[in-house]
Amino acid sequence: MVMATPEAEPELFADYHRGAVASYERFGVSDALDSDRAQCADDTGLFWALTDVDGRVVGGVRAKGPLRSADDSHAVVEWAGQAGETEVREMIDERVPNGILEMKAAWLAKDPTGGRHRAKMIARSGFHAMAIFDVDFCMATTAAHILEQWRSSGGVVAAIPATPYPNERYQTQMMWWDRRTFAAHGEPDQIEAIIREMTQVRRSLQPDRTGLVAGATQHRSARERLRPQWSNWQTTGDLATA
Repeated sequence: MVMATPEAEPELFADYHRGAVASYERFGVSDALDSDRAQCADDTGLFWALTDVDGRVVGGVRAKGPLRSADDSHAVVEWAGQAGETEVREMIDERVPNGILEMKAAWLAKDPTGGRHRAKMIARSGFHAMAIFDVDFCMATTAAHILEQWRSSGGVVAAIPATPYPNERYQTQMMWWDRRTFAAHGEPDQIEAIIREMTQVRRSLQPDRTGLVAGATQHRSARERLRPQWSNWQTTGDLATA
């Protein structure tokens, strides 16, 4: 797994994005994804790419934010005009002072052997970014069966009505991860891996960059503060056992 900015790893981001587009097309939900790679890159604070032993990208996810208000979130588009729209805005706005990253465009290639392991790596990826940006929350919106897979890392489904997004075939829900309480909700092996990997991320930052991370707690121009002085971080399947 590699975590990087699109600017630091443009070719890897292109591979991740191509895989996401193909995956969303396969499931008939292309409208839920920004197919313009440049626009998607500009909207991405960090992304994660999973590669196999041959170096092929077999999955990934990206983070938008830190959000400055509910209007920065794609979730308000998904709940527009639907029951729960007001609650979505309120939940985001009340958490903004503590920092929020919105996880988007997660996908995994079909793999009968390593699928569960890879899904768990994706499920805990937001915590790597929490360590970088020093924020307390991650949020994601997707179909209920996907969120069920992500519960392992301590995510909690919001108690609001699902929305028919991107179409009536799907009931999209919202999940929140709280860095302060996730251990009470996650699976023990995932909690152990999250704590270990967050520590690794912090250690990977050189001492003279700690000011940049501290500055990100203000949540304004945080992405610019971290670019281009921080490039990427990597972990392996052996290091991040699920």
